[in-house]
Order: sequence, then structure tokens, then C-alpha cells
Amino acid sequence: MRHLWQQNLKSILLSCFSHLVAEMATAGKVIKCKAAVAWEFSKPLVIEEVEVAPPQANEVRIKIVATSLCHSDLYFLYESLDKLLFPTVFGHEAAGIVESVGPGVTEFQPGDKVVPLFLPQCGECRFCKSPKTNRCEVAMKRRGQKSTEHCRLTCNGQKLQQFIETGTFSEYIVMNQMAVAKIDSAAPLDKVCLLGCGVCTGYGAAVNTAKVEPGSTCAVFGLGAVGLAAVMGCEAAGAKRIIAIDINPDKFEKAKVFGATDFVNPKDHNKPISQVLMEMTGGGVDYSLECIGNVECMRSALESCVPGWGVSVIVGWTDLHDVATRPINLMLGRTWTGCLFGGFKGKDGIPRMVKAYLDKKVKLDEFITHNMTLDQVNDAIELLKKGKSIRTVMRFSPQ
Repeated sequence: MRHLWQQNLKSILLSCFSHLVAEMATAGKVIKCKAAVAWEFSKPLVIEEVEVAPPQANEVRIKIVATSLCHSDLYFLYESLDKLLFPTVFGHEAAGIVESVGPGVTEFQPGDKVVPLFLPQCGECRFCKSPKTNRCEVAMKRRGQKSTEHCRLTCNGQKLQQFIETGTFSEYIVMNQMAVAKIDSAAPLDKVCLLGCGVCTGYGAAVNTAKVEPGSTCAVFGLGAVGLAAVMGCEAAGAKRIIAIDINPDKFEKAKVFGATDFVNPKDHNKPISQVLMEMTGGGVDYSLECIGNVECMRSALESCVPGWGVSVIVGWTDLHDVATRPINLMLGRTWTGCLFGGFKGKDGIPRMVKAYLDKKVKLDEFITHNMTLDQVNDAIELLKKGKSIRTVMRFSPQ
């Protein structure tokens, strides 16, 4: 027993020493590393050598260990009307290790395991102090997708934007400390990286926003990572019936793993999906969650809810079209709402979700269908575009 304790202590000391040596070697210096750069709208990403500046006041430089591909990256690369985003480094769902910190940073130190936050939490503004929202007033004022003011990456002398101020398709990034969550040192970074966006978004939509109740009936539209996480959230909240809806029936087996009880492919029916669900449930579901980002599905999700108390949550992202319904669908007592990042305040919520994963109360491994290196990022994009992956986790070198 004593020998084992000595071995563990030695391992911890060696780890601390290696982090210290690495930090001393690079702290205060520009780091050259690999990144996947999007130079143009709707074009393949290009693996480039980039330069990452040292962290400035209140900033943290992070070595990204693992990053995953989220559909939001694809949306802004291929669909969004915002063409002024480029050149940029995409990626916002990741986990890594603090390499160095700038002046004024006391919350973090080199060697800490962290998750970057695309939704910061300053902790001091009226929004952060309110339990009613996870928005941050300070972050909203400084946030601008077209701005490079807070970006620390350059390539061939040209400054690169960091997508939603993250840019985790770069081996090193610099983040403001309000946009970083410190996590348990035991957390496997190639798993908990998924908590940076998709899993928290879907899970929180069910648990935090919809506030699904035990014994209820739920419908989840779309079975990508966000939708599967919403299914998992409904199950965790005690729903007795969880109807999973997707036009790709190959995803139904995966949905079953997360707790889905019924499966519907809209292509199998010649009537509106809302009518199908009404008939299946004797009048409508208690909760519906739209996890696609399609305005027609958003309306269908609302109209699938039972009049009187049904709650429908818009989870999927789009800025291309307006969403509409007839007023009577709300006047009858349904609630239509939306959420961002599942209602989680990042600095508070992600560490709790990491603990839930370590305690085996939340699934993460089951979302991962592919493991790749960043060099294969365009292959990962094609898999997701064709619906052949749920989450692809990428590292910067082979494991």
C-alpha cells in the first residue's frame, strides 16, 4: 500500500514538474502551432502554422488537448448570411490545459484542466447575478464575431478571428478568464470536451429550460448530439415517455441508449407530424424540444404540445428565417420559449456536469462516433454533413 502511495505521489510530482518546465519554456513568448483556418465561406479548412500571442491582462493561454466538431461550426461555414466572419478559426467545443496566464489572473494557474466557454460568465454584472439567465452583460458588450480586437492568433502576418471568441481548431488559444471553466483534474479531456456546447445545450434545454417533470411525455425533434442530449435530459428528469423524431432512422438505436421510448420518422406518415404526435399521446406531449434549427420543425414542435400546459423549447440555431404560428396555438395555454447553451452558466454549470460524468450520472462516451486528428478535420466535416457521425473528437496528434 505504501509502495502504491509512493508511486502515485511520484507520478503527481512528475506531472507538476513537466507542466512547470513547459510553462517556463513558453510563458511570455509567441507560440507557433497548428490550426485549421477557414479562409473563405463554404471552402475546405486549411491546416496552417499560426502564431499565438502571450496572454494579456486577465487572459489565459490554453493548450487544446481535444476539440470536437459541432453543427454550429458547419452552419457558419456553409449556411449563415454572415460572410464577414472570415478568415477565422472555428471550433468552440473543447478541453485543454492552461499553459500560462496574464497579469491579474488569480483563478487559474499553469497545469489546470479547463473548458473554454463560448458563453462567458463575468460573475459581476446584473445578468450573471440573476438566476433567470445565463447571459453575461460584459460579454455581450465585447462580443462581436467580426472583431479581431480580442483575438490573439495570426497567420502569415494576418490576424485571424476566433469563432465566437474561442477558435479551438488551434492547438493553442487565448481566452479572457471569464470565458474559461476550471474542471476536475481527473476528467478525461477527450470526453468532457463535449460539454463545451452540444451536450450541455440539449441536456440543459430539458432540465433547466423546459423543466421536464417526472412522469411526463416528451418529444425531441432531431437526433444529432444536441437532440440525443435532450433525450438524456428528459430521462434524467424522470419523463416516462420520450418520443424521438428524425428522418434518419439509423439514429433510433442510438436514441434508445439515451432513454428514448418511441421513434417516429416523419417520412413514414402522410399527415403533419404534430397530428401524428397528438394521436400517439391522446392530445399532445407535455414538452417538446426542437433541436434542428428548422423553423417549420419549430412550429411543428409547438403544435405537438398539449393545449393548457404544453411547453415547447427552441434549441436549434438558425438566423435565416422567421418563425411563426397562429396566435390561438399560444392563447390555448402553450408556452413557446428558447434557450442558449441549455440555460447553463458556464463557470458554474460545466464543473457540475463534469462531476456528473465522473459519477456516471451523465453519458459522454456514447456520443463519440469517430476519433481523428485535426489534420482530418475536412473528413470530419463531410461525415457530419452526411449524417454519418454524432460527434467526432479531434486531437492535434495521434493518441
